[in-house]
Amino acid sequence: MTKPSLLELPLGVQLVYLAEGGANVIYRIVSARSINASKELPVAINAASPGAMDSFSVPPEFKGKLLRLRKDTKSGISYQDITWNFDKIIRPLFKPEELVDQELVYLPNGLVQHCNDQLRAAELSGRRPKRRQGVYLSTTEPYGLLITDMTTFGSPGTILEELKPKWLLQSPSAPVNARRCRTCAYRDMKNNQARKMGTQEERSFCPLDLVSDRFENVLRATRSVKRCKDPKRLAKVLYWNGTMQKILAHQSNHQDVGLHGPSAQSWEESLAMTLRDCTMFIKMPRDETGAVEIRLGDLDLKTGSGGKAKYWLDVERQLISEGWYLGGRSCAPTSECALQGSRGHSQPSI
Repeated sequence: MTKPSLLELPLGVQLVYLAEGGANVIYRIVSARSINASKELPVAINAASPGAMDSFSVPPEFKGKLLRLRKDTKSGISYQDITWNFDKIIRPLFKPEELVDQELVYLPNGLVQHCNDQLRAAELSGRRPKRRQGVYLSTTEPYGLLITDMTTFGSPGTILEELKPKWLLQSPSAPVNARRCRTCAYRDMKNNQARKMGTQEERSFCPLDLVSDRFENVLRATRSVKRCKDPKRLAKVLYWNGTMQKILAHQSNHQDVGLHGPSAQSWEESLAMTLRDCTMFIKMPRDETGAVEIRLGDLDLKTGSGGKAKYWLDVERQLISEGWYLGGRSCAPTSECALQGSRGHSQPSI
């Protein structure tokens, strides 16, 4: 069978571990000179001889890109399927400049095995997060994904903020007298479990504030964004932001969620839940006159397989039956939720 015309990662490629989640590991593609010049970068990974490694420089088609590699997990989806879903379902919903782009790339033989060796070595030296240990990259996945680099690497004049604009509209199966939105009700429930286990509770923003028509509510939200460096500036960027409003519109168009929508196994439900779990990356120049870049990532279509469909329904039933939407069970002295009390906030109209 003839290979489709895809990019192929060259032999001698230099990869530096950047981050990882439950299903993927992200690497930076760098030149040998970059590795030698920086003491802050983790160990490089190569799939070629030392001579090739020393002479490797990043080809132009890989600049501005990160490499995403898939882990070997029970619920793992092939990168070909992920790319097909992204191209056919997600890409048409947004402008190209609004998305963290992704593109299939062939991997050279031996690269994944070498990366796994480095992950095991990182575990032994304590450099790999404990909660990620024991799971390695899939050796049967022939592709990686090239994704848009939204870090500030090589751009010292910029700052990066990121947040999840989760449920920008209330769940349609929430009680009519709810005093918590879907996200804040879920957070209350998880914090209650954390208190019982003696683990750290989470404080965050209410997503309804992100799409408020009042600037002070948007600012309230950005002040609770984790590791936010400039809440006031971020609020100015997000206030009536076109990409944020587009997510809101798409969530509204795919509002058949909760207990009364289509089958949790359907692609409609998968898309609806995907739109409620994406990440917004905001890259801002320190000079406020510069252009701001906003892209959406984490838009792999979330399927109901592997118990996910049942989990979505079980969570909604629990939030309703245990009263989390009503806010009466929260032990927090104050709530972040826009539905708590009166703050001049109403559900956005589309």
